Amino acid sequence: MSTETGSGPRRRPLRELPAIVVTALVVSVLIKTFLVQAFFIPSGSMEPTLHGCQGCLGDRVLVNKLVSHAGGIHRGDVVVFRDSSGWLPAAPPSTGLGGLVRGGLEFVGLAPSTTEGDLIKRVIGVGGDTVEGRDGRVYVNGAPLDEPYVLSGNRPTDIDFRVTVPAGRLWVMGDHRAESADSRVHQQDPGGGFVPVADVVGRAFVIVWPLGRTAALHRPPTFDQQRLAHSG
Repeated sequence: MSTETGSGPRRRPLRELPAIVVTALVVSVLIKTFLVQAFFIPSGSMEPTLHGCQGCLGDRVLVNKLVSHAGGIHRGDVVVFRDSSGWLPAAPPSTGLGGLVRGGLEFVGLAPSTTEGDLIKRVIGVGGDTVEGRDGRVYVNGAPLDEPYVLSGNRPTDIDFRVTVPAGRLWVMGDHRAESADSRVHQQDPGGGFVPVADVVGRAFVIVWPLGRTAALHRPPTFDQQRLAHSG
């Protein structure tokens, strides 16, 4: 009796494995490109909402990439955006085999992005809003904000400012106000500290790692106040 007939079915899964792997990678890339992407929080500028402090594990978040195309960006959203205005210093490229492997996993969406070209902040003002910082408080369209998400011990702002957000732009701030180089710090830059909506990668909606900190990221009631006259 020929052994080829019996071995054929057992060999077929091995022959199909490359196609399965390629299909899985294509699906991962499509999901990462159009739907959801994971990001690693590398700094403490969004403490206590997102951990990136020295000595902690660093949070991993999932970002909804459809939000900027369907439904828009709203005040209170925590968003990831590309650093097209040069807020961050240039980072040296990853080198060695480890860097190549890590870059490949990030590209297909199987590892959270650690790119230095992205930032994460909270949206405080949208196009048409007047945002003001004075006497240690932040105001939107003349209404003082109650900001429970700001890190304990920080004042909502130690920088006085008053801006009107242009259409198609955002005013963003970190929750760790004393350590966040956000829109306030970049007012003298060519972009005036405003973030183009087109640079938004998406809205962070859940912490997925570490497991002890898994939680949804909701828009805070701060921005549900009816007295914020301009509708974002």
